[in-house]
Amino acid sequence: MAFFRPRVSREAEVRYHADLEISRTFPELLEKARKAEQTLRELRAADADEVELLGAGLAFDKALTEALRAAEAGQRSTFGVRSYDDRIARRKAKATPAGAMWTAEVERLRTLREENRMWGIPRIPRPVPAQR
Repeated sequence: MAFFRPRVSREAEVRYHADLEISRTFPELLEKARKAEQTLRELRAADADEVELLGAGLAFDKALTEALRAAEAGQRSTFGVRSYDDRIARRKAKATPAGAMWTAEVERLRTLREENRMWGIPRIPRPVPAQR
């Protein structure tokens, strides 16, 4: 008795290959985020002014966001083509060592980005226009 095994959709294959391409840039993007974090830490240690800290915090946020997107693409591509269409396949793939590693990395980057957004970017009040 042969079982019918549905093929994955063409859209899932296209998304899978796109995620493979994006995930290849993950190491470079992670290194860029590390450099941005180091710059931010150095500015904090040197008691830089708020404007410099704001610029460094926003640069770190942008670098973290790019690294997070690449990590999410790596996670999806590690799960496999079937996981794009099938939630059960996605859950099973999360339980593999590679899937768990990518899931932990994505959660770590999300937490780091949220922490930076809450405490790493200083809030500078807008200048109030002079009244006549």
